[in-house]
Amino acid sequence: MKPKDIEALLESVAAKRTTILDAMERLRALPFEDLGFARLDHHRELRTGVPEAILGSHKQPQEIAALVEAMQQRKQTAIVTRVGPKKSKKVFEHLSPAVRAECTYEPLPKLFIGGDIQHSSPASPPLGRGAIAVVTAGTSDRWVGEEAARIAELLGNRVERIFDVGVAGLHRVLAVRDQLEEAEVVIVVAGMEGALPSVLKGLISRPIIAVPTSVGFGTGRRGRAALLGMLNACTPGITVVNIDNGFGAGYAASLINRKRSALES
Repeated sequence: MKPKDIEALLESVAAKRTTILDAMERLRALPFEDLGFARLDHHRELRTGVPEAILGSHKQPQEIAALVEAMQQRKQTAIVTRVGPKKSKKVFEHLSPAVRAECTYEPLPKLFIGGDIQHSSPASPPLGRGAIAVVTAGTSDRWVGEEAARIAELLGNRVERIFDVGVAGLHRVLAVRDQLEEAEVVIVVAGMEGALPSVLKGLISRPIIAVPTSVGFGTGRRGRAALLGMLNACTPGITVVNIDNGFGAGYAASLINRKRSALES
């Protein structure tokens, strides 16, 4: 439940459109809902400003569907991460027709979205102060970059995508320098040796959230080399999230962007 929903409920009670008993019943079930296999946190958005996200990997399609249905019953948006195309089809099959009509699936970032995302369309006013730039080193890193970009957009931010500007072609990095300086926060996604965040931070003044990816082979060890390279970067001002964690990067960038907006308003 969002703060405005609590406000609307209290106003409805004050205007005697809703009885006190009905309001108590709605509030009683708010903190969390026990679904047997999960305890869904309905107060997450009220506390943090962002609804609870659901990790789709290692969950059965019927479990994901049950979580989406429960959130939809309370008019909450469901954001499910790491859902492959085959699993998404099975999730749709387990949803009721009414809820199914409100859901979408985005294959590149592997996001299953249930409900209306406020501020997610270009016509909606962004909640954040400025833009968030999402940069990827290579096209193989794009799915992680797109996950970060879509999460940031779904949380109400304007996002600029700059893909395939790895350090193997340094002229590509230099060509987007001015564009990156205009962003409030820069998310940099890279696999292999993970050099791009360090190089970029030496060129721009913006804070960087670095995302190592599992792209690579041999001693890259599924992203560990990129992770260690980013953690040991010599240029200050880089924060590193876990391997392939586009969701965490987009979430953190959104919080930074919103905080700046709140401080300046």
